[in-house]
Amino acid sequence: MIEARDLHKEFKTAVVKEGRFSGLRTLFSREYRMKEAVRGISFQVERGEFVGYIGPNGAGKSTTIKMLTGILHPTSGEVSVGGYNPHRDRRKAVRQLGVVFGQRSQLWWDLPVKDSYDILAEMYGVTAAEKRQRLGRFAELLNLDEFWQTPVRKLSLGQRMRADIAAALLHDPELLFLDEPTIGLDVHAKVNIREFLRVLNRDFGKTILLTTHDMDDIEQLCGRVMVINHGTLTYDGSIPSLRETIGLPTRMTLKFRGPFQVPDNFAASASAGVFRILGVEGDTVRLEADRREIRAVDIIRELDGWGEIDDISMEEPEFEEVIRRFSSS
Repeated sequence: MIEARDLHKEFKTAVVKEGRFSGLRTLFSREYRMKEAVRGISFQVERGEFVGYIGPNGAGKSTTIKMLTGILHPTSGEVSVGGYNPHRDRRKAVRQLGVVFGQRSQLWWDLPVKDSYDILAEMYGVTAAEKRQRLGRFAELLNLDEFWQTPVRKLSLGQRMRADIAAALLHDPELLFLDEPTIGLDVHAKVNIREFLRVLNRDFGKTILLTTHDMDDIEQLCGRVMVINHGTLTYDGSIPSLRETIGLPTRMTLKFRGPFQVPDNFAASASAGVFRILGVEGDTVRLEADRREIRAVDIIRELDGWGEIDDISMEEPEFEEVIRRFSSS
C-alpha cells in the first residue's frame, strides 16, 4: 500500500547575521544552511496494516508523512501510495488516502460541520447516496449527531477530532494518515477515537499509519512500530521485539507461603548476575531480570528452592521508557 525508497529531504534556511547593520548586510550577502530532516528512509506498508511511526520531536515524522501525502517533494528518493506517485499522479493518489493532522483542521471554521461535509463531497465527487451512507455509518460510530449543525469553531477538541476523521474518510480512502490525532484530548475522548480507529482497521480493512507521542495509542492499536531518530529509521518491527532489543528489566514480585530463606551465598552466585533482588519485605521478594539472559520460568524454579511460592506477578517496562531509551541510544 505504501512504499518509500531511500527518501531524503533537505531544507535550506537563511543564516541570521549578528552585529551592527546585520539586517543590511543580509540583504547583500545572504548565507544559507542546509538541514537534512530525513536521511535515506525506506520501508513498505502492506494493505490492512496498522503501523505506528514514532520518535522524538524533530526526528522527521511529520516531514515523512508530508512526503508520503504529496505535500512535500523529497529531495531524492521515490514514494508510491496505492501504486501511484503522490507528486506526479496527485489526483489519483489523493483518492487513495485520507489525512488527519491533529493540530490543523480541514473543516471550514465558521460553517456548521454538515456544510463542510457537503463541500468535501463535491470536491471528491462523492454522490449524494454515498455521502448519506458513509456519514450515517460515521455518525453512529462517532456520535456526530450531537454537533451536526454546530459551527466548527464552537466544537470541543474531541468533537473536532471526530469530525476531522469522518471528513478524511468521506471519499472512502484505502489508506489513512494520522498525525497526532489524540493530542490534547481527555481520557474519554481518546478512548472513543481509539475504538473507532480499531474498528476502521479490523472491520473495514483500512490501512493506517499513525504518528503520535502517546505511547498508549501505539500499544493499544498498532501491530507494528517504526522508530525514527535524527531523520533515520532506527527500528522496524513488533512492540515485543522492540522491548527485547532494548533489554529493559522485567520486574517480578513473588509472595511465599510461610517462611523462606535467601541463600547466604546468593550475592556471589551465577544467578545474581542475571537477576537482582530489589527488596525483601515480610513474605514478599521483589526482583528484576533481563529476560534476554534468563527466562521467567528459570527464576521461579530457582526461587522455589527458597520456600513455597504462593503468588507471582510480573511487570514489563513502560513502553514510553522503551522508546525514550531507544531514541537516546
